[in-house]
Amino acid sequence: MNRTRVATVLFVLSSVILSGCSADPLATEYGSGGNKNYVAGDGTVLEIVPSKRSKPIEFTGTTDSGATVSRTDFDGEVLVVNFWAGYCAPCRVEAPELQALSEKWSSDGVAFLGVNTSDEPETAQAFARTYGVTYPSVIDANSGAVQLAFAGTVAPSALPTTIVLDRQGRVAARILGQIQAESILDAIISKLASEDAE
Repeated sequence: MNRTRVATVLFVLSSVILSGCSADPLATEYGSGGNKNYVAGDGTVLEIVPSKRSKPIEFTGTTDSGATVSRTDFDGEVLVVNFWAGYCAPCRVEAPELQALSEKWSSDGVAFLGVNTSDEPETAQAFARTYGVTYPSVIDANSGAVQLAFAGTVAPSALPTTIVLDRQGRVAARILGQIQAESILDAIISKLASEDAE
């Protein structure tokens, strides 16, 4: 095979491979360069019906205040887990909306837990003060243990990512990226909060 034909084959193969990657918005954003230091999701919502949910997620971590928290601390509650970092602009935008929902649902067996993927405790606490966030955040920057616990089920593959667990601790929904409308997450929580009553 001559050099021209080899070059043509390689060009065609690389074009096919690259066009396959561009279909994935996360891959496209990762490859686009820039200096955000994170991959932002596009707001895609995934909901999982009860019969398709995997076994309960198990994790333990330390909050920004030094308390130990585990998923089993929330047994019997719907748990909204928000993966975030202080440098992530969409995380800052959605923080007040998440706080408002945490207040709305606090007396209905719904809990909120942040998972900070990058910052030191002091930075996470400063973020919480600035944006009025009162629910705890696990500091997961060094170990990545909480992120790893979700990786085999529904990975938090963008910042921010919000994953909602049902009352049995199973992944029931995921929003990749900033919550675009408070009502979407609100509707998911409402559905999960009422499941046991059905």
